[in-house]
Amino acid sequence: MTEQLTPEATATAPPPSINGAAPPATPVPQAPAQRPARTRTSSVRIALIAGVALLAVTLIFIIQNTSAVSINFLGAHLHVSLAVAMLLAAIVGALILAAAGTARITQLRHGMRRERRAAGSR
Repeated sequence: MTEQLTPEATATAPPPSINGAAPPATPVPQAPAQRPARTRTSSVRIALIAGVALLAVTLIFIIQNTSAVSINFLGAHLHVSLAVAMLLAAIVGALILAAAGTARITQLRHGMRRERRAAGSR
């Protein structure tokens, strides 16, 4: 024989037990865990970790490629190990990237100064 429950009773009564076992406990809803705000320090930390990992991979690549190569560039002739050539190429690439970043930052600062002067003269 099954019991008939009214809608009011179903809302407050626990579900009927199966085979005499106690009904499962209802989980208590919890607020979602809040992630801490990302700060400049945490961003720098992440960038440093990524940079160290990239440096380690680059060093492994350079150490494994030590055979001598001949390099010709704009009339210059060099005979150096592949490791030195790769290291020099990485350094030149980093300098070009830094120059481009510096130029963009300078451009943005110049634009901000121009906007401040225009806002101050109004």
